[in-house]
Amino acid sequence: MPAYPRLNLPRAVSPTVRPTVRPDVTVVDETEVVPEPLWRLVLLDDNDHSYDYVIEMLGALFGYGIEKAFALARIVDTQGRVTLMTADREACEAKQSQVHAYGADPRIAGSKGSMSAIIEPIDAP
Repeated sequence: MPAYPRLNLPRAVSPTVRPTVRPDVTVVDETEVVPEPLWRLVLLDDNDHSYDYVIEMLGALFGYGIEKAFALARIVDTQGRVTLMTADREACEAKQSQVHAYGADPRIAGSKGSMSAIIEPIDAP
């Protein structure tokens, strides 16, 4: 990601989806309750998107403030990936679709599309 420039936040904020705090449960029989597995949505780093883009996207799609969005942008830039949310698979897939549909970074000429995000089970390394 290029160095952190000044912010331009032209896009409207989408409704915030609250991540699942506790997994749903499945009752196998009257004595055994099996929790539904949790998943995480992970944003992957690239060099085709600016800090402004990442901050703007996280604010618009997740409702994160500028400070939290900047902190997450910094993590993805330095570590190559950052967890955006932990929830049931369906909620993670819905947000993943929004990340993938957000579009190219208009600040970078070579940006051809949205950032990439993957979904992985919470017990993955």
